[in-house]
Amino acid sequence: MTTGPKECEKQGSERYHSADVNDRLIINLRDMGQTIRLLYEGKGSQKRILIILLEVGSITQRALTSRLGIQPGSASEVIAKLENAGLIQRTVSTDDRRTANIRLTPEGEHLAKAAAEDRLRRHREMFSCLNDSEKQTLLGLMERICTDWDAKYIRKREEEQNVEVC
Repeated sequence: MTTGPKECEKQGSERYHSADVNDRLIINLRDMGQTIRLLYEGKGSQKRILIILLEVGSITQRALTSRLGIQPGSASEVIAKLENAGLIQRTVSTDDRRTANIRLTPEGEHLAKAAAEDRLRRHREMFSCLNDSEKQTLLGLMERICTDWDAKYIRKREEEQNVEVC
């Protein structure tokens, strides 16, 4: 079921009563973040790993862990489950015998394709209340905000964490 622009406007106006525009923006961003977390596979989910492997073909566990943004132990646990389910296989790297390359099995590839199609459908559905022009405008605004917030908050916090305390 798709939601039209009128339904989006109606739903948005019911979230707050007298908050100023900045509060309303934050409320909406927070609510959207919660929805995305509910719908998305999660940082180290099995589906996300399968989709990444579908995209890249073969990858080392270290590179996969880095791409997922999770701890190596967490990645090992999920990778072991996928391997035990016959969805991935690990092979020793010909370049470095200490390293294993991870790739999809035929069954894993089948499931990864289905998961990627579900993700694409879900992403289209999530923005179905916007036309293409509105999507481009929103994207431009979001990219501008992300760049600004990265400079103001993320980099600043990283710099503060790297300062030695006497």
